[in-house]
Amino acid sequence: MKKISINDAKNIYSRELEYLRDGILNSKNPYHFFNLSTLDNNHPESRTVVLRDFKTQPIKILFNADFRSPKVEQMIKNSNCTVLFYDNHRRVQLRFNCKAVINHKNNISSRVWSSTPLQSRKCYMGNLNPSKIIKDWNPNIPVEYLKKDPEQKDSESGYNNFTVIELIVNNLDILELHHDGHVRFNINNDEIKFLAP
Repeated sequence: MKKISINDAKNIYSRELEYLRDGILNSKNPYHFFNLSTLDNNHPESRTVVLRDFKTQPIKILFNADFRSPKVEQMIKNSNCTVLFYDNHRRVQLRFNCKAVINHKNNISSRVWSSTPLQSRKCYMGNLNPSKIIKDWNPNIPVEYLKKDPEQKDSESGYNNFTVIELIVNNLDILELHHDGHVRFNINNDEIKFLAP
């Protein structure tokens, strides 16, 4: 029977942090996208979002969102949320319990907005709130910019809707699937505890 030590778990943890860092810019990395679950009153809501940044000490996961979206409203009402990453090729799952911090019209959102490409800025220029019920299909992007990037000056209108969400990680559960025995452990305040898979 194989043996997995605390040192092995630390190495797995370090490896997964590197995969997360790579997932920021590498769209082929499965960690570039992740599932975010929030609460709408007592009803769970999940969706896929794009990893935009990842920090350690403390661990933070960052993504961008439209301030008008239901997920932002839900995180304002209840900042508790969970995040799920899964790498299908390596068969590794990361589950994070987090507290959300909403950055809207502040230094953090301003800094991130200044480096956001025009192509991405137009996603925040729509006149409709995300998830609003509409009679007919609408791309929710200004018509003049459907096939081209907005002018820099015009794109600034999107900043009013732009939000950077910081997810401060409370604890992390790592699961590696193996035919000869799965490996699962929890990390809380840098303390590793093995869990039954």
